[in-house]
Amino acid sequence: MKAIDSHIHFSTRKGYLIADQAMRDAMEKYYRMKVVFKTEEEMAQDFISMDIKAVLLPVDAEVSRGWPFVGNDYAAGLVKQFPQAFIGSFAGVDPWKGKMAIKEVRRAVKELGMIGVKFQQALQEFFPDDHRFYPLWEEIASLGVPIVLHCGTTGAGAGMPGGGGFRLKFTRPIPHMDDLACDFPNLTIIMAHPGWPWVEEQIAVLLHKPNVFLDLSGWAPRYFPESLKREINGRLQDKVLYGSDYPEISPKRWLEEFEQGGYKSEVIEKVLLKNAQRVLKLKV
Repeated sequence: MKAIDSHIHFSTRKGYLIADQAMRDAMEKYYRMKVVFKTEEEMAQDFISMDIKAVLLPVDAEVSRGWPFVGNDYAAGLVKQFPQAFIGSFAGVDPWKGKMAIKEVRRAVKELGMIGVKFQQALQEFFPDDHRFYPLWEEIASLGVPIVLHCGTTGAGAGMPGGGGFRLKFTRPIPHMDDLACDFPNLTIIMAHPGWPWVEEQIAVLLHKPNVFLDLSGWAPRYFPESLKREINGRLQDKVLYGSDYPEISPKRWLEEFEQGGYKSEVIEKVLLKNAQRVLKLKV
């Protein structure tokens, strides 16, 4: 196994999150790519052919966006059907569903075998440190699984009037993720993406809070800020995980650019494999 891609989404028509054509067009322009729907088998083959195992991250934004949610059973089913491609899946949970969200977290972890819970605050319109959601964090911490929180700008709505209605304020590391990490020291928090324009805040939180980690998805590595590159090669080498943000960014491109980025060989091994094994508690 060459790597563990800790952050991918569905490329299937059934699973692709953004159904709105105008927003999809804007995403294609932002990422300079074309959305091509694949079958479940074709999606799995994208990772099998590269000797990569991936972690699926569904997103539930039914309450704030009215987008139909494909469901956690679909994601869990793909993991069971294609174990040679998918090493696990996080559960998609909408925090605004209250007690139902807590119930779904419990079901997803205990019954479906999901390995974490995924949130995208710009889509779901919530602050992680809003105390109304603390019972949800308490439940997740008690289950011993990590959460992924979106950090920094987002391709969703980029370039559209009003940014498609998405507000970036929900995805800032300080104070929102830092406060959460302080209040829940036993909750493993993974910040998704180099969090531009707050990368320096990200680095500060990562260095200060032992329970916070970073996946490097959503950015082609050649565009990583120099300060982040330096820290990956040094103080953050045990705190960052490889993730591509497939299908928006090709795993092949991501890996080629990262491996040519001047990182130490032992750092590359940690980022591509060892850190994900440890942080996500994966048995490989």
